[in-house]
Amino acid sequence: MELTGKIIAVLEPRGGVSSRTGNAWKSQDFVIEVPGQYPRKCVFTVFGEDRLNQFNIQMGEDLTVSFDIDAREFNGRWYNDVRAYNVTRGAASVAGAPQATPFPPQAAPQDAAAPFPPAQEPAGEGSADDLPF
Repeated sequence: MELTGKIIAVLEPRGGVSSRTGNAWKSQDFVIEVPGQYPRKCVFTVFGEDRLNQFNIQMGEDLTVSFDIDAREFNGRWYNDVRAYNVTRGAASVAGAPQATPFPPQAAPQDAAAPFPPAQEPAGEGSADDLPF
């Protein structure tokens, strides 16, 4: 997936040493805001010191972020993981790339001019239905 927007928050980097491999790791979270009538925000993670240095994401930048979404279970609860794998500077630099839109456009109903509720014909004399509606 891809989102194009402005970086509105740069969170503190995290790091540690893997208990399984003994290698050091580093990750950092960022918040991107997608413009629109109802702006949307998404937090994503960049994992690895090499990618953090390569992307060099700064506060206030307009970026297109490509990311994968995955879920993991821990102690009976599920958590989403949004991990960036590519960052492109500027909104115009990705011409023709699919972008996430908050709401898909909807076509107008075919009988949009018809009144709601539909007009009912008056009941004739001798009708068993004497309710006004």
